[in-house]
Amino acid sequence: MRDAVAPEPLPLWPFTGREDELRLVRRSSAGARRGLVVTGPPGRGKTRLVTEAVRGTDCARIAGIPQAHRMPFAAFAPLLPESVTLHRAVRLLSGVRTLLVDDAHLLDDSSAALVHQLAVRSDTRLLIVVTDGAPVPAAVSRLWTGELLPRLPLGPLPREETARLVTGGVGRAPEPLTVNRLHRLAGGDLRLLRELLGALRGHEDLTPVPGTDEWAWRGPVPLTPAVREHTAHLLTRTDSGERETLDRLAFAEPLPVELDGPTGPEHPMDPAGRPAGPAPLDLAALERLEDDGLVHVDGRGAVRLAHPLHGPVLRAAAGRLRARRLARAPEEYGPALDAEAAALTALIGQADVRTVPAPVGDWLVAEGVPVPAGYAALRARYARLRGEVREAAAWAREGLCTTASARSGPAEAEAEAGAAAEARAELALAEAQSPALASVRHPAHAPHDPYDAVRLGTPERAAGRLTGVFAAHADALTHSDGPALDRAAGELERRGFLLFSAEAYAQAAAAHRDPGAARTARTRAVALARRCQGARTPALAALALGELTARQQQIVTLAATGLSNRQIAERLTLSIRTVGNHLYSAYTRLGASDRTALPRLTDPRPTDPRPAEFQEKQPA
Repeated sequence: MRDAVAPEPLPLWPFTGREDELRLVRRSSAGARRGLVVTGPPGRGKTRLVTEAVRGTDCARIAGIPQAHRMPFAAFAPLLPESVTLHRAVRLLSGVRTLLVDDAHLLDDSSAALVHQLAVRSDTRLLIVVTDGAPVPAAVSRLWTGELLPRLPLGPLPREETARLVTGGVGRAPEPLTVNRLHRLAGGDLRLLRELLGALRGHEDLTPVPGTDEWAWRGPVPLTPAVREHTAHLLTRTDSGERETLDRLAFAEPLPVELDGPTGPEHPMDPAGRPAGPAPLDLAALERLEDDGLVHVDGRGAVRLAHPLHGPVLRAAAGRLRARRLARAPEEYGPALDAEAAALTALIGQADVRTVPAPVGDWLVAEGVPVPAGYAALRARYARLRGEVREAAAWAREGLCTTASARSGPAEAEAEAGAAAEARAELALAEAQSPALASVRHPAHAPHDPYDAVRLGTPERAAGRLTGVFAAHADALTHSDGPALDRAAGELERRGFLLFSAEAYAQAAAAHRDPGAARTARTRAVALARRCQGARTPALAALALGELTARQQQIVTLAATGLSNRQIAERLTLSIRTVGNHLYSAYTRLGASDRTALPRLTDPRPTDPRPAEFQEKQPA
């Protein structure tokens, strides 16, 4: 069992990932609009959002108070005299321009009625914050159910924004698998994410990633007081059958359900009276856990824990003897990893990479358990096809680390060598498409995959060799058909090929004759490219340069040829300092770390080797 002390406080996090919601909240309290109700689960960032929205404005603020339901107007105590009627309270607050009501689900009845009357009868603009799942006074819920105010449900932050938050909180960027883990464990709860980061600061489980400025987290979840409080409903289960079932799932999920098995903890015995294999799961305990939302049973009868945080917490909380009894040896996870690899391979064959059905591999790597190099290489390939180039590189490195530390005998040497070669190839492919990862420029190669020719703008080389959406993309590019390119890009996006979709939209932007359609395609391309972890490819080169000012484009193009800042300054009659400032701004917009990445961003020739993922047999 591993407990952690309360973490030291983190600095205030940057506000990120809610720009659209921020504009919406600000607009709701401007002009003739009457306000907005913001709802979401605990820890979603509702209070921070509305606080940022009213920053620098004349806004009164109150908050619901727990256990104050019998105190009339308790929440309004800072704004109203001690003894006041509802009618007088409305008149006293009629001069308030904007009123922010935090934790409105905790309002006493009088305060709730006052908020409702302000929405109906006054000119006060209201920003109301309500937590999902909590009992809400009827007068408050009527604000949106009665259509007095619009409601904004706050969803979880995207993974990309979680990465920015983590970087801002720790001061260094995490590698992609660590971002995935933190995003998965927090489940959208930013307070829990902050608690986990605080517990990890300075911890020995944080290690630098060789060749990068990133850090990785491998190892168990720290059991801080906040983590224990968040999972108290799990850790405080007193029924021995339920706790045994939860712990078995934590160390070996998914497990099968035998619907005709025992309804208690009986263990099957062999003819000699000895235990015959692992006991089936206790059906009665499973039913109770399913009713309480702690486990999920899928259509094939496999049982998993319902929340990604539950397994790591149960494993971290298990005593040493219990963990030793329940934990599998690394090689025993082989069948589960083989099943995941088969599922991923099938999805690639179906040209559909929207989902990543591989939870076992994720948690094994997260907790520092080696996975086979071949499995890691497949995960790298799958991530690369999804446009997650940095994640692809991270999985490839996992495969190479596993190979380096493998306990292989002579019979396995050939298989290990092949897996290592696959991992190295995937690492090279990921680095070739990410200026932030590549330490050297890969030599130019002619494309040998038919679809690569389409991505590089020469679709005639792929004529008759592609099928499905890839053939549609090639045909649209051959005819410079902007609307058809838009359709192909949309289908690629729907199937999960975000980088390919961004490239198709970039090509559509150049093909459209209608300036409005071109702007729309370009906007979509930029949005998708930003979700591809800094990927830069020849098809996106013009798109990347299009984000720069004319002067920045001029300086970047010269720098990419190898000219120094002094030489560029002399050629353009500028100061060296001005050239440096322009380059620094360009690096930020292009996602480059220094000038060594500029040739890849500005040279339209192919600069990266690519495998033949989509040959003639590729299904639609």
